[in-house]
Amino acid sequence: MTDDRSTTRSTGDGTTDATERPADAARTRGWVIGLLAAGAALVLIGGGMIAGVFTTLLLSGNRSSCDAAGVADRVLPTIVTVQVTGAGGAGNGSGQIIDEDGHILTNNHVIASAADGGELTVRFSDGHELPATLVGRDPKTDLAVVKVHDDEPLPVIEPGDSGSLVVGQPVVALGAPLGLSSTVTAGIVSALGRTVPVPSDDDTNAVLAGAIQTDASINPGNSGGALVDCSGRLVGVNTAIATVPGSAGQRSTGSVGIGFAVPVAQALPIAHELIEHGEVNHPSAGISVTPIPPSVAAAYGITDGLFVQGIVVGGPAAKAGIRPGDIIVSLNGQPSVSADALTAVQVTSSAGDTVDVVYVRGGREHTTKVTLR
Repeated sequence: MTDDRSTTRSTGDGTTDATERPADAARTRGWVIGLLAAGAALVLIGGGMIAGVFTTLLLSGNRSSCDAAGVADRVLPTIVTVQVTGAGGAGNGSGQIIDEDGHILTNNHVIASAADGGELTVRFSDGHELPATLVGRDPKTDLAVVKVHDDEPLPVIEPGDSGSLVVGQPVVALGAPLGLSSTVTAGIVSALGRTVPVPSDDDTNAVLAGAIQTDASINPGNSGGALVDCSGRLVGVNTAIATVPGSAGQRSTGSVGIGFAVPVAQALPIAHELIEHGEVNHPSAGISVTPIPPSVAAAYGITDGLFVQGIVVGGPAAKAGIRPGDIIVSLNGQPSVSADALTAVQVTSSAGDTVDVVYVRGGREHTTKVTLR
């Protein structure tokens, strides 16, 4: 989102606990996920600091690090600053050019406040700016695509292979933290396969499924920017950071070395669907659920679960035998600790995929398969 969201959510007002595996670990450490769009106040402060385009190179030590200078030289021309003005305020995020037609991949929360009549402007690494139009957005995965028209050919970021990443591999993050365009930081892949809920539209959550965790320094304004490998190939879209409580209950709003990026293997197919159709139709299980409180879980002899509130008549869950009042305790072998678990399954699946479901009814455990559609 733009500044009005980041000035509240990034500073701890309205953020949400990270839902990792194991889920309790996030709650125990008190981590909070903050969206990375820079707020209006931050943009104004940054604007006073910027007399042109700055490039900051921060290396995470001498061992196992990329040639960040070489990566910056190759990749920065493909990275843009997305400036947003909407009913909710003004702010900025980041993005990368993904094709020669001028399509730019960013986060939904970067552009959400301009989705209904706001203005979008894109600033390139050489300093020139162009107006942009919204092509499409997907609040469930926090991804969006905007487009610019330029008379000159645009450089395009090279896609990489997020599936080949390994923990400890060096990576480089590029974007516009705090409005500082063309900033480059370096680090490593700290972990893989994180499931991270982040605030989205209408007080719902987007889910970063299978997210890449990195210690490369990313801050508000980096949202939508690139995480690349040492060859400068896109492996992820920087989206969220973890923050920790400080004194008097305040939370840090900058990098604490725990950032999350949407893997390119998930981001690019969604981007292409947005370009083609303007929206993404994720498959559904045809069910609405809500987490059960601990007292209810204890009464059923379980630790966590999702209470089935409603079923779509004739939908996938109904056909699999699930009924309202059932308690789902496992999805594809993973504990069902929040509704985000169901969202994660749906956004990472295709129509026709089956989901293994374990549920409790009348004190007895049952298993079934739900075919998404």
